[in-house]
Amino acid sequence: MGIWVGLDYPSIGESTIGLPVPDIPLAGDRSKHEAHGPRSQSSAGHLLAESDRVGFEPGRGPEQVHFALTGKVGQMRVMFVTNDGMENFVKYGLTRENMDRVGSDSEGSSTTYSFMSPNKDSSETIAFLFGDMGTATPYSTFVHTQDESISTIKSISRDIEALDDKLNFISHIGDISYARGYSWLWDNFFYQIEPVASKVPYHPNWANGIYGEDGGGECGVPYSLIFHMLGNSSETTGTRAPSTRNLYYSFDVGVVHFVYFSTETNFFQGSKQYDFLKHDLVSVDRNRTPFVVVQGHGPMYITSYETRNVHLKDKLLKHLEPLLVKNKVTLAFWGHVHRYERLGTNDEEWKAFSVHLVIGMAGHDWQPIWQPRRDALTIPIFPQPIRSLYRGGEFGYVRLVANKEKVTLYYVGNHDGEVHDVVEIMSSGQVLNGIVTADGVTRRDKVEISSWYFMGAGVLVLGAFLGYILGLVLSSRKDAAMGNRWTPLKSDEA
Repeated sequence: MGIWVGLDYPSIGESTIGLPVPDIPLAGDRSKHEAHGPRSQSSAGHLLAESDRVGFEPGRGPEQVHFALTGKVGQMRVMFVTNDGMENFVKYGLTRENMDRVGSDSEGSSTTYSFMSPNKDSSETIAFLFGDMGTATPYSTFVHTQDESISTIKSISRDIEALDDKLNFISHIGDISYARGYSWLWDNFFYQIEPVASKVPYHPNWANGIYGEDGGGECGVPYSLIFHMLGNSSETTGTRAPSTRNLYYSFDVGVVHFVYFSTETNFFQGSKQYDFLKHDLVSVDRNRTPFVVVQGHGPMYITSYETRNVHLKDKLLKHLEPLLVKNKVTLAFWGHVHRYERLGTNDEEWKAFSVHLVIGMAGHDWQPIWQPRRDALTIPIFPQPIRSLYRGGEFGYVRLVANKEKVTLYYVGNHDGEVHDVVEIMSSGQVLNGIVTADGVTRRDKVEISSWYFMGAGVLVLGAFLGYILGLVLSSRKDAAMGNRWTPLKSDEA
């Protein structure tokens, strides 16, 4: 099997530090730095202190290795950062003795990585999806970081090993590092994801957390340069900054066609992004890829009370939902709200509408309340509306498994490793256990809940009976052995 490995050498902005110099890893920074102390008021222009020059630790070789699909069979893009601007190379092969490595003659090579190249004729698709993960630093910082992101990466790493090279790729649906102008957090993010991103392709989605007011002035530049996704989508920033990239793109993996688009970029009818989506969805070969998955950051459907997102939701419903319905999109994944929620349609509409899932539960710990009561705005509605089939607050990710007949989604929790929600969708579009009935519970869910209820009740009754019998037996044996004698205990032993 021939494997091509591309190389992308991103240029990342400089970090700024001040005295005293903390023990913060600057390994991702390619520049030399000097930390200057405050200037004396009586002698303006004269430095009171100057640090030694600090920079990339020598001898460490390439870092922040991450893979991406190119859309072509037998190809894999490899991205990494190094200390110098010298020529770097990638060694690759089909045996462990000559496996994938990256580096240069001056700075040395990386460790050995292995991956599976895409298979055009694969009849199965497995992907991990989540949003709003962020990163967590091993030191205290004045910037809020996302500690739960560590658990998400550990959970995904565990399940990658269990799948034994069957995982096709990872999808991160917006709000990537929450760096917001602090470049060292981008470095930290890539160190954190490297254990998984150096094994399977890692594909991100544009979001509010990397642009606009929530982006801390980044204007999407780090995202555009660090990642190199398929296609050539770009938009000017209106500043001297480079044009933003990786806004919208698509690719096939096995039996699923995946589409990424930006809810922060113009998607109105007549825009470049709208035209891309319209042409892409019409062009899908449903015989080869019977399932279509669309991914955007700001949700089209959500029962969380997010008044500031009403405007975006209304525009998505007006301009993009008709495209999803017309082209029978199977699934729509969203982030932004840091919860898990699955929303469905009613019995008569299953052939027309997509199943929507909000999956922003990968790391950010700000959890919004659900839609409040009309007569008490601070009290959430419980139970949830009929259209909301499942809500979850457990951090985790979604596992997508598809073959020609059906696609199955599993909501996996980080801490217990358990599956909290499951939905199956047939290639016809029929949702087996995600259709809303009059009382808000699917017929299949009813059967499963009922059967488990009675099974659990039976187990409890049987357990109580056996416990009673066992107690009698043990009691009689103890009485016989003790000869009905009491053994006194000291007060402290009691």
